[in-house]
Amino acid sequence: MRVLILGGTTEASELAHLLADDRRFEVTLSLAGRTSNPRMQPVPMRIGGFGGVDGLVAWLARGEIEAVIDATHPYADQISSHAVAACRQLAIPLASITRPVWQPQPGDRWLTVASTEAAADALGPESRRVFLSLGRTELGAFATRPHHHYVARTVDPPKDIALPPDIRLLLDRGPFDRRAETALLRQEKIDVLVSKNSGGAATYTKIEATRELGVPVVMITRPHKPCGQAVQNAEAAVTWLEQRFAHRATSCSTRGV
Repeated sequence: MRVLILGGTTEASELAHLLADDRRFEVTLSLAGRTSNPRMQPVPMRIGGFGGVDGLVAWLARGEIEAVIDATHPYADQISSHAVAACRQLAIPLASITRPVWQPQPGDRWLTVASTEAAADALGPESRRVFLSLGRTELGAFATRPHHHYVARTVDPPKDIALPPDIRLLLDRGPFDRRAETALLRQEKIDVLVSKNSGGAATYTKIEATRELGVPVVMITRPHKPCGQAVQNAEAAVTWLEQRFAHRATSCSTRGV
């Protein structure tokens, strides 16, 4: 069975490793290409966009893809919308790994906002030391708030994105250690963290660190993300694929193929 994984997350990597040696499935992992040096995976990879819904439909048809698993980031709503439309058009089964959101715990001090721009506004008029734990493309929203000191952590340099004048970049990728996160917030004397509600364990340690230190968090809510059949994790996605494979085998047997 030919399978496309739409990836870029921990779950996508876990799924690729689970399927790499399974001869029932011929897997391709697709990455958007937002990072210049993605981790190598044990299955064939393609990097870059598809060219909208029509491009994805053409790629799926050309590759004779029989199942798609959307394991993209919770904020990658556009590709998920395209996947739903393309799979519906071609009648291809689609599963989506839906990572649960983080929930505020006792001791958390969250201000929830709807967008990166709203997060920049929420920092207020007084100068603050701000830790930005966002993708590099979102950093430009804070250029209009130059009175703050920013520490921003991204996987790749922002390149041609306009940045605030007082910003220090940390190039790193998760998962992160809780004690190291706590030490970083202390060392940088951070007054507030700005974060997306990405969910998962890989970067949750920063939230634990803010709770320990009493640092407030400006939390950006998720966009609406269309999905196929919801599954909770990579293991559940494998079970879903196995069910599709069994149904396919039964259908072929019934037809005498």
